[in-house]
Amino acid sequence: MKIRIPAAASVMLIAALLLAACGSGEAPAANAGESVTIRLMSPWPHIGSLQNELVERIIEEYMDEHPGVTVSLEALENELYKDRLKVLSASNALPDVGFTWAAGFLDPYVEGGLFTPLDDLLEDELGGQFVSGTTEAYEKNGMTYAVPVELNIVPVFYNKDIFARCGLVPPQTFDDLKEVIRRLNEAGVTPIALGGKDAWTLSFWFMYLVDRVGGADLLDQSIAMSRFTDPRIVEAARLTQELVELDAFHDGFMGMSNEEAKAAFMAEQAAMFAIGTWEVPNYTTNPNVAESFKDKIGFFPFPLVEGGKGELNNWIGGPGLGLFVAENSKVKEEAKQFVAYFVKKWGERAVTEAGIIPATKVNTRSVHLPRMFSDLLNELRTANKVTLYADVQMKPVAAEEHYTLVQALFGGAVSPEEFARRQEMALIKSR
Repeated sequence: MKIRIPAAASVMLIAALLLAACGSGEAPAANAGESVTIRLMSPWPHIGSLQNELVERIIEEYMDEHPGVTVSLEALENELYKDRLKVLSASNALPDVGFTWAAGFLDPYVEGGLFTPLDDLLEDELGGQFVSGTTEAYEKNGMTYAVPVELNIVPVFYNKDIFARCGLVPPQTFDDLKEVIRRLNEAGVTPIALGGKDAWTLSFWFMYLVDRVGGADLLDQSIAMSRFTDPRIVEAARLTQELVELDAFHDGFMGMSNEEAKAAFMAEQAAMFAIGTWEVPNYTTNPNVAESFKDKIGFFPFPLVEGGKGELNNWIGGPGLGLFVAENSKVKEEAKQFVAYFVKKWGERAVTEAGIIPATKVNTRSVHLPRMFSDLLNELRTANKVTLYADVQMKPVAAEEHYTLVQALFGGAVSPEEFARRQEMALIKSR
């Protein structure tokens, strides 16, 4: 299985990381018997996050089992987390343990020598623990610089109650989707919640259309070969703009954040929301979300395009967040021990306590799962392919340009042909 999570760093960041790493020898390790503090930073804020609650429970258990060890947690909202990671990296002051995304997001940190390899954990304590194909997304130059805790795909979630009131069923084809959008608009319901301010959510729609038009391997090959002007990619871009022209999304969606789009969907102000399965707890197990709302939410795979080569069991997704250990941590070995413990506990409890699909193997026969969760695990087992998010596949400069261009595409500021041409140029320049 080929296997995002959104993000990329700029050339200036890479330079800052490289400069910060130069001459910064590894800090001395803590002496045996000394009290140890491990600094952990996470992108799950405290309020209303089952992930954060699970992180805190694992920390408490670890400290109970390891007297003399304190794990200090700093939890930030996703985008703030990314910004703080960049700032700390520039001064070589990363936390001992933190969360990172895969592929292109890793590049500046690995090139700057700021993440330490974790292959020893994979060969020892965590050997055989992970779903096939997940740890590879964190490899650079034959070494693994983080270990994954999540595995995600991007379904289209929908409000079954709104669909029923409008006499609708989940669309199987792109033409079906256009008809659903038309009828929802006629009923005065916003068809799709989408936060265009966070460009990575826009990319989901474009990526799926590339797959449904051109097949499972087109996007991967186009990025790898820096050839983005393929007519099938141009057609996917054209269909993307067609959705905008059909008023598929909220008024002013380009100025909305993903959190605002999510809030609109959960307030039943939109009928559909394409987002990663990290949101599944809100539709299954989160005690802070009303059961009456959870009962209304279903999902469907992105519809097929007539005459296209894509398949319904082709998904966009990949391993989500992974844990890194800072190369210059003063408590590196203790930090690695904590990471191994965390991954094992997370894998055991993420499913039952937080409704999260972990990157470690799950024995589904031994746990009782909500129906949506079981259905999604079945989708993963039978997936033809899971294509890694475009921005994560791309080098940092090309990924930043992808954000700019996909926003311009949705905003009507570029034609499909210009979108493809400029993305190809960015891919070539970032080689």
